[in-house]
Amino acid sequence: MLLDRIIGLRKQKKWSIQYTADQLGIAKSTYAGYESGYRRPSLEAIKSIADLFETSVDYLIGRVDDPTFHPEGKEIELTQLSRQKLTVDGQPLSEEEIHQLIAFIRAKREITGNENAG
Repeated sequence: MLLDRIIGLRKQKKWSIQYTADQLGIAKSTYAGYESGYRRPSLEAIKSIADLFETSVDYLIGRVDDPTFHPEGKEIELTQLSRQKLTVDGQPLSEEEIHQLIAFIRAKREITGNENAG
């Protein structure tokens, strides 16, 4: 699972094995060993790979299928949430519902802003 995912993520970015190894600060042969299955990366190496590819360790090891990663504390722009799988009461939100939510928040802020100004 791990090697398939790191190969896929690297190819998606159109990075060479050498470039990826350089970004991780490891030898090309070490990283190539990870992709071939000849070497098993340490937990620290897996964390570094996840950070490099902006994904989660859970995705790399196959615990989740969503490669999207948002570290705790990082701001997420609501207008970009249509790329995420959002649900309310177990039902996925449509893109239209996300736009309506954004419009509602903007309208509420405008009303609240007018009340505070007066």
